[in-house]
Order: sequence, then structure tokens, then C-alpha cells
Amino acid sequence: MLTTSAGNGPSAGLTPSPSLAPHTASDTARRWWRDAVIYQVYVRSFRDTTGDGVGDLAGVRGGLPYLKKLGVDGIWLSPFFPSPQHDHGYDVADYRDVDPAYGDLAAFDLLVADAHRLGLKVLLDIVPNHCSSAHPWFRAALDEGTDGPSRALFHFADGRGENGELPPNNWRAMFGGPAWSRVTDAEGRPGQWYLHMFTPEQPDLNWRNPEVAADFEKVLRFWLDRGVDGFRIDVAAGLFKHPELPDSPDPSADERTRDSVNPLAWNQPEVHGVWREWRALCEEYTARDGRDRLLVGEVSVRTPGEQAAYVRADELHQAFFFHLLTAPWDIEVFRTVISEALTDIASTGSTVTWVLNNHDQVRTVTRYATGPGGAADGVGPARARAAALLMLALPGAAYVYQGEELGLPEVDDLPDDVLTDPIFHRTGSREHIRDGCRVPLPWSGTAAPFGFSARPDAAEERGTWLPQPASFAAHTADRALADTGSFWHLYREALQLRRTLPQLGEGTLRWLETPPQVLAFVRGDGLVCAVNFGTDAVPAPVPGTPLLASDDCPPGTLPGSTAAWWMHTPESQQRHP
Repeated sequence: MLTTSAGNGPSAGLTPSPSLAPHTASDTARRWWRDAVIYQVYVRSFRDTTGDGVGDLAGVRGGLPYLKKLGVDGIWLSPFFPSPQHDHGYDVADYRDVDPAYGDLAAFDLLVADAHRLGLKVLLDIVPNHCSSAHPWFRAALDEGTDGPSRALFHFADGRGENGELPPNNWRAMFGGPAWSRVTDAEGRPGQWYLHMFTPEQPDLNWRNPEVAADFEKVLRFWLDRGVDGFRIDVAAGLFKHPELPDSPDPSADERTRDSVNPLAWNQPEVHGVWREWRALCEEYTARDGRDRLLVGEVSVRTPGEQAAYVRADELHQAFFFHLLTAPWDIEVFRTVISEALTDIASTGSTVTWVLNNHDQVRTVTRYATGPGGAADGVGPARARAAALLMLALPGAAYVYQGEELGLPEVDDLPDDVLTDPIFHRTGSREHIRDGCRVPLPWSGTAAPFGFSARPDAAEERGTWLPQPASFAAHTADRALADTGSFWHLYREALQLRRTLPQLGEGTLRWLETPPQVLAFVRGDGLVCAVNFGTDAVPAPVPGTPLLASDDCPPGTLPGSTAAWWMHTPESQQRHP
């Protein structure tokens, strides 16, 4: 334990605050997922083997050696199920098959086999809150009419007003507009309304109907029997709606998009029963062969305390901690959200699941380009590198979105006529759209499609599903691997240290006293991580050369917008001023 004396200046000693440690877990609870680093693969933008400009499962399989070399522990695959692609796979028409655009079940089986041979876990993205309007259940609900049993699988309701011309309540969809659409009956007359918290092509399922739960158990078993290692659960706080579907009391609901604020549609208490059942199912498979199956939830709730309820011992193993992802580049905000996560979530016996980006968010290089007092040229990449090193030093698991290891910026100048995000088409606004972080990855070369397609001649003729900017030439994987100072090598070296240093992964975190612009903590028995949130260099909190730094970091100095790791030994403590 560090015992240096306290101080107030830049050269102050390292004084730990009280330890923020995860709940003590038994040896059997310390399993692969507790400190795993998982790479999120957005399948249609990862790699294309057919030349149609859309990534596929064979492309993911071909990229596995690249991911193994990077050093991740597994992959999370975005939905590849049959779908009309109104929301690129998050509108599922068949939960037990592969969309032909991505391959087939044989291609999936080969992908899983190769991943396991390389020691990589495979997680699937399951979408239980809603399905596609092309799903057989919903088509039957439309065909059967008001009294048909299939309508009970969804939220159908009569409209308000003299002739039912008004929606059943005032709820708003997260992708813009009302959360209700009206159907037409067999005689061509306006009929009932159905609920869709995202788009009309994504009707919400009614989890109060036991048939829904029974079918999803079959879905989970189908993929578990094919060897998957777990599931990322979309909209895990959704599923149940208030049984009476009353009006929302939120007066500003009309102004919000992509914000889970309606307490009548999200975070209903009944949802926890579903996760207990799914956890029991995973434990059943684990009991057979000793391999843990993971459930990690997309839990969008307001506070870490609310999130902690989802990762209790008999529910989800983990839930993404989005409060770090949404934190601005501000030292006090970062300190607060990290402390709250370790206090509220780790106390359940789970580990925190850190994330800086995903397929729904502006890329970190662009997001961190602005901060308190504005931003200088080039500060976005520096901050993104520092944030990555910070995240990978924290106790628990971490998820890395594809392309972050290449330092890809957000593509924010896509023409309107190529945008595919339903948010844009529902609202007419480019605000909150997600296409900019989903542009296909650049692998090699100096011109589009940058090695994305195994058949560049066909891809050049047809183009990639979202166009790649010329600036991607500076961010190709080939170029990154050849440059030891690249984002890629920073991630790789950090991941290697996570696997070789016992201080990282699970364990304790203690805050250190530092200058106002520096956030620093010690892990285990002496690994120190420090981040300079300011722009001016300060004396390093630890003497000597760091083990790893996000940018040039001379001994004794911590430059602005830089993170570094040191081993703080008793010898270095004695040399510290």
C-alpha cells in the first residue's frame, strides 16, 4: 500500500483515498467475463467478401487473426438475422437464421469454430424488446384482425377521440414522432393502433404474454446449442410497459429523441424476472460443460444505482456502463462516474462493464474534440488515446467498438441522399444520427474501398453501403500496424499489459491526491494510472519512465491530454520529491 505523505502542489506525494474495491467474490465467480475486453463487430461494416459493399460473416471470420493479434478476448456481433434492414438488423424478422446478405448458418458455424480455435469468445446481439413488422407474428396480427390471438403478442389498442383517430396515449418514439401507428382492417377502414418505441417497422413485443418468453427461450437455446458464449441484450430495460398504457407525465417528451426517460415504458419491475430466467438458462448450460455463458445488457437508466439492480447475483452478469461514454472531457465528471460505478455496481458482486463508444455514438476522436474552454487542433485524437488508456486501467471489463483502435473520426459530412439512419428519416434532422460511426472500416490502400472488399473491382463499381471518405487512407489497418505510434499499437500494448500484470483487470482502485487537472489512481499493489485533463504539462505523479503512455511522456513529466501507466515501487517512492 502506498504510504507517502500528502501535499498540495504539483510535486505532492501520492496519497491514496479510501479504497474503492469490488465486492469480494469467490474463486469460482472470477470467470472470463469479469475482466474481459470484447471487440464490438458491426458486421455490415467490418469486411466484405462478396463485393456487394456490405460486410458479412465470412468477412468477420477472415478478420479474426487481426483481432487475436490486437489482444481482445472475444467479439460481440451486431444482429445478422433475417431483416428488412429498416434499422440494420435491429428489426428482426427471424431470430433463428442468418440474413442472406451476411451469409448462412454454415458460415456462422465456421466463424464460431475459428473464433474458439483462436481462444476468442463469441457474443450475439439479441433484440427482445421489439421485432420486425415483417416477423410472422406481426403479419398474422394484421391478418387476423382485432380479435386474433396474435395481436396479444404486441401492444394493440383502440385509439382515443370520437372515432379512434388519436393515439392511445402521448408516448413518443425514441427515433422521433409518436410511438403509435394505426393499422387498416380487412375492409380498408382505420383500425387499432400498435406501439413501437423506435420505428413503425419495429413493433414492441408484449412480454406480459407468456408465449413471448417461451419463444425467446427457444431462441436462446438455438444459438447456445451452436456454441455461442453469450448475448448482448438490446434495450434490456424495456420489454415491459405499464399494463394500463397511461399518458406519460413528462411535459418535454415531445422534444426528446433517443432518451429513455418515460418511466411507463422503461425500467418496469417485471423485467427483472426475465433476466432471472435467462440467467438460470445460462447456468444450465454452464453446468453441462463448465463454460460460462455471459448476459450483458444495454441498460439505459438514469443512475448507476438503478443499473446495479440489473446485475444482481441471479440476473444479468453485466450491464454496459454508459455514464462514462456520455461524460464530457471533464476531470470531475470522470471522477464522479467512475466512483459511482465502483460503489453501486461492483458492490453487487458483478464487475463494471466500461465502454467509450458503440454503433450508436459519435466516435471518441470527434466527441473529445471539444471540451472545457474549447479545443486546440489535434486535441480530439490525443484525448481519445488518453481515455482508452484510462478505461483499460479500470477494474472490470471493457468493450471496444470497431475502428476505435484505428483512431477513426466520425464521418460527419455524408450527403443526405446516402443516409440510412431511421432517425434522419423520421425527424428530418441530422442531429443524433448514427451513420457517421458506421462507415465501413478501411483495411489497406489509398483509395476506397480501402481493402474493405475482397472483390475491389465489384465494390468500386457498386460502392460500399456507406461511402468512405478519402481521409480514411490515413487510418487503414495496414498503416496502423506498421506505425508503432498508432492507436492500434497503443491498444495492443495496453491489452498485453492487462493480461500480464496482476494489478489490472479485477481488483481495487484507490484515488490519489494530484494537481487539479490530473486524475490518478493506483491499482492493486502499485500500478498507477494518471490522466492530465488539462493542456499544460505537469510533473508526473510517479518518477521514471512510464510502462505505457498515450503520447510522448518524458520521465518526470505528464503532458496535457495524456494518460500514462507506471509501476510505483518502494524504490521509486523513496526517490519521489
